[in-house]
Amino acid sequence: MPDEKEEQLPKASQPTANDLSEETQLLATIDRWVDKELRPIVREYDHEDRYPDHIVDQMKDLGLFGATVGTEYGGLGLSAGTYAKMVMSISSVWMSITGIINSHLMLALAIEKFGTEDQKARWLPKIASGEIRGGLALTEPDAGTDLQGIRMTARRDGDHYVINGTKTWITNGAEGSCFAMLVKTDPNAQPRHKGMSLFIAPKTKGFTVGRKLQKLGYKAIDTAELFFEDYRVPESHLIGGVEGQGFYQATGGLELGRINVAARGVGIAEGALYLATQYAQQRKTFGKPISEHQAIQLKIGEMATRARAARLLTLDAAGAFDRGERCDMEAGMAKYFASEAALENAIEGMRIHGAYGYSKEFDIERLYRDAPLTCIGEGTNEMQRIIICKQWLKRSPVA
Repeated sequence: MPDEKEEQLPKASQPTANDLSEETQLLATIDRWVDKELRPIVREYDHEDRYPDHIVDQMKDLGLFGATVGTEYGGLGLSAGTYAKMVMSISSVWMSITGIINSHLMLALAIEKFGTEDQKARWLPKIASGEIRGGLALTEPDAGTDLQGIRMTARRDGDHYVINGTKTWITNGAEGSCFAMLVKTDPNAQPRHKGMSLFIAPKTKGFTVGRKLQKLGYKAIDTAELFFEDYRVPESHLIGGVEGQGFYQATGGLELGRINVAARGVGIAEGALYLATQYAQQRKTFGKPISEHQAIQLKIGEMATRARAARLLTLDAAGAFDRGERCDMEAGMAKYFASEAALENAIEGMRIHGAYGYSKEFDIERLYRDAPLTCIGEGTNEMQRIIICKQWLKRSPVA
């Protein structure tokens, strides 16, 4: 367990986390934690798909559950740029851990950005401390990228809403206790998005957790189905207090979510580069390290370039977000490129390892299994390219 006096992350207000020295201190703390606490156990927990309860406790002590939450609510108030660098560091060793906090922070963002003052005061301090942990419940069995196709309904009943339906692929679904959940309060509305609302949904009667979904990678973190049968929530749980705003509220956090996924991609790309570089300098064939063979040098050169470009694109998108600029194109570019870089570097890293890369005794195989998720999560890369193109054309009108 990290020493709270020495290892607790600095809050943005004393002084601001954007200050270079404060950011350096924060990232150094994260790096020490990753090396001391995560690296020694990641292979064991990943292979057993075991939830890291003690790591979650450490994350609470470090303040990570309030990383981007405002300091007035007990959070660290980190900028998107600093948060992205933190995610990169963690993901270079154990990408799954970042999912525990990212989905949770999407819940916090929805409340902090769109909630009423009463909702912010009631929920955000407990979310920032990790007393309440949760995520974002959007996806359904027949609705993923097409969020307007969700079927879950919320029917008004006096001063409550009665909710019925199913959510799936929900990160923190089993271990979390509260979710920002997208439903239809008017299933007949046209256009469809005008009938959608976002609710704060704690686990109470009528809310049950289904099976934990088995995955190729992204192990040691729960991804689950959620079932709702006559689940009642008070009207005070409607985020913002007005029906019909849910679609915009849910998608309003996707820019930060895509920056996070891009940062995970950077971490995997850099992690694969590190492992391949180390191995290539130790493994010898034909009397010399394989790093001296041109074929390996070509691979490492491409891997280093991809990782660097992915990092710069991600920090560029984070910078635009922090400046309050519209950045759906920049976030889409970062997410698309960084996730593809993660996948390519993981594959090339495995090839550099040769037969050992196919062994579960070497960490490169975990990166190989984790990387594909970044190409899917927070909007597929096919969708990202469409978003990028539409925004590019809008910003580049014919003279």
